[in-house]
Amino acid sequence: MTGTARDLMSEGVECIPFHESLDRAAQLMREHNVGALPVCGPDDRIQGIITDRDIVVKCVAAGKDVTRVTAGELATRLVWVPADATAEEALQRMEENQIRRLPVMDGDHRCIGMISEADLARHLPDDQLADFVHRVYAG
Repeated sequence: MTGTARDLMSEGVECIPFHESLDRAAQLMREHNVGALPVCGPDDRIQGIITDRDIVVKCVAAGKDVTRVTAGELATRLVWVPADATAEEALQRMEENQIRRLPVMDGDHRCIGMISEADLARHLPDDQLADFVHRVYAG
């Protein structure tokens, strides 16, 4: 695999403000057909990330109200990669942290894209993709 994180990523990442409710996050996920959103603070810098699974498991299944819990309350720690990182570095970061989505940042630490499993499926040879899936899901 050659290239950079920028070559792998999908552009046009939608960020949800820290103070927005989870029902709004779910609406944005549906509108953009994505399973994760970066969570931005008041300075528009990413503070973390939330996934559709986070909303279901940590809010809905826990009996909490999706209109009252904020994206910031559920945001998990942020793992990211610079746009000029090699594709191998991006893949390694995802494997090490056992994550399926990886924000890509520009030089100003602004999110410019996201690498997902679908992006990897488009760019990786089948054997390398299978190896990645095994390592990420095995943990």
